[in-house]
Amino acid sequence: MSGTIYVINPNSNETVTAGIDAAVAPLRSTDGPAIACVTLLDGPPGIQSQRDVDGIVGPLLKQAASLESEAAAFVVACFSDPGMYALREQSVRPVLGIAECGVLTALTLGQRFGVIAILPTSIPRHLRYFGAMGVLDRFAADLSIGLGVSELSDETRTLGRMIEVGRTLRDTHGADVLVMGCAGMARFRETLERELGIPVVEPTQAAVTMAVGRVRLGWGGRPSVGSAR
Repeated sequence: MSGTIYVINPNSNETVTAGIDAAVAPLRSTDGPAIACVTLLDGPPGIQSQRDVDGIVGPLLKQAASLESEAAAFVVACFSDPGMYALREQSVRPVLGIAECGVLTALTLGQRFGVIAILPTSIPRHLRYFGAMGVLDRFAADLSIGLGVSELSDETRTLGRMIEVGRTLRDTHGADVLVMGCAGMARFRETLERELGIPVVEPTQAAVTMAVGRVRLGWGGRPSVGSAR
């Protein structure tokens, strides 16, 4: 199967990209499509504010344009889905964002979804997005672990905070499925799900799963100029 699904990490943290690559490894197959995880080297070390989100749209579009001819689909691997709508305008390939796909997947696994964010400042941004998606009637809560992207490398501390927040989302807020609110959390999904006993969605896995389906079924992106409609 020709073409590559490009998973773009919009921050410049190669450790995050490596974690994403490991998380999507089970979705690779010998008959394709190929899945390649790439880093936006012009991005900030972590996307932790609206300014960060807005600032990487131009570089993201430039990198995707350079990959367009080889791409089967694009996945924007940041939980704010930065530049997703602009990239859908630019590219004729399917474009998926991990926040949108993560939440939509969670809605198939439970009635009320909770989100584990990295920082308190992430939460208002998430809530605006969930409101735009029209899913707030299925939303339990969004709580942060109080760690930035660079701090997620401390695995013991990060996992402990995630388990604590996950229990609060489950026991206090009634969440019966959780979504990890940062691509940098990818390596903790299986352990977190085992500790909490409820489904945990790693959003990049959710988005790449959808991208593979879209490519295999020929559900394309935007029609190219002059194509039949």
